[in-house]
Amino acid sequence: MDKVVEKHGNESDIFSVRVEKLDTMRRRGFDPFSQNFDRKHTSAEAISLCKDGVGAQETVHVAGRIVVFRLMGKASFVKILDCDGQIQLYVSQSDIGDEAYGNFTKFDIGDIVGASGELFVTKTGEITVRVKNILMVAKALRPLPDKWHGLVDSDQIYRQRYLDLIVNPESRDRAKKRCQIIRELRKFLWSKGFDEVETPILQSIVGGAAAKPFVTHINALDQTCYLRIATELFLKRMLVAGFDRVFEIGRIFRNEGISRKHNPEFTSLEVYQAFSDYRGMMGLVREIIQHLCRTVIGSTTIKSCDGVTIELGGEWAERRYGDMVIEATGMEDWFALTMEKKLQKCEELGLEIDPNVEDFEVTNDVYSKIVEPKLIQPTFVTHLPKELCPLAKLNRDDPRRLDVFELCINGQEIAPAYSEQNDPFIQREMFEKQIGEERHNLDNEFLLALEYGMPPAGGMGIGIDRLVILLTGASGIRDTILFPMLRPQR
Repeated sequence: MDKVVEKHGNESDIFSVRVEKLDTMRRRGFDPFSQNFDRKHTSAEAISLCKDGVGAQETVHVAGRIVVFRLMGKASFVKILDCDGQIQLYVSQSDIGDEAYGNFTKFDIGDIVGASGELFVTKTGEITVRVKNILMVAKALRPLPDKWHGLVDSDQIYRQRYLDLIVNPESRDRAKKRCQIIRELRKFLWSKGFDEVETPILQSIVGGAAAKPFVTHINALDQTCYLRIATELFLKRMLVAGFDRVFEIGRIFRNEGISRKHNPEFTSLEVYQAFSDYRGMMGLVREIIQHLCRTVIGSTTIKSCDGVTIELGGEWAERRYGDMVIEATGMEDWFALTMEKKLQKCEELGLEIDPNVEDFEVTNDVYSKIVEPKLIQPTFVTHLPKELCPLAKLNRDDPRRLDVFELCINGQEIAPAYSEQNDPFIQREMFEKQIGEERHNLDNEFLLALEYGMPPAGGMGIGIDRLVILLTGASGIRDTILFPMLRPQR
């Protein structure tokens, strides 16, 4: 039967009992917080030695946390959890001796142990270690959540993520996949000749995006600084310097809202390629995501958390921003309407719009609230209004539009990309329109760099957290960030 001694006490009682066990061990001259254990095999490596019964009697050295404990008199089965998964141990009094077995029966679920012994296959077909030696290497003083109910309290899941990763296999799998996604991203870009560089997190001027920053202070310089809201402007300096292909995967900080899609700090990939443009980025982002599907997920067909099937293979749709806004409003002359008529139409569509915003912002509200949520299959949305991004090139055929795209999948933006503006005079004009009277926020250092000449280039950003949401079917950003921002506990 499973070891259930502790189920009758609350956590503080269990803690006291376990501390007493710890004290007893130490009085007997044994400290369970070991300096080291020579683990030679993970659970997966051990199991791989004994597939189809071949490899039985192979000696292995494994270590992990006890998650199942079945005491059965003079012989017991336990399962330990390590970085790769679980493996079963068979511990018998006759194999390890009376004293060692007596000590073993006092172990608790949650304790971390090291064990060595020979592999064999049980009658039920489970690969198991017949233990010859077992040692506690770290005592767990608090009990794990009940294995039958898992960890279901959302606040505890995010606040004590380590427990979530121990007892919820889907959370552990998602965390592993995030690691694999980032690793494969790097490998893919390296294979394409991109150099990974690092740019400052502390910046003297906010730039590269429109967002509210976190403000800090450098005592040594007596200077106000900001945590970066984007890596863009420094990565473009690398293009000026002659690095043709650069990328950075790094933490970004924006002092804005917290929601299912937003966290104040998040991880972003930004990529810049000289002598390319936004269409070159289309091919690159499609290749990146399809590569991740094959290497990490195993298929280009995925399911959202709502069970919707999304096909990421093959070619992807391309639609113009203006065409979709016209379809959503049902008004062919939408872009010629007065502000008053646009607001009236928005009211009919059930949209709450601040009447004090600018004309292009009304249109963008229609796009973000009506159009974007319906873009489930991968879609490149192109030719956005010039007011939305001061860092992109204007379209030569229609200077009211930009040579950009937003890749939307499952109702949210995954990756924006631009043909990067490299004319320093146009860039200065666009910056000045964006910042208005706040001239102290003009990044003259970046403009100076452009005056030395930046080659034509394509640039792209991918929100890693949203990408993980997409590829793993997570319900929101908190499920993909190991330690999301939370209110302090009272």
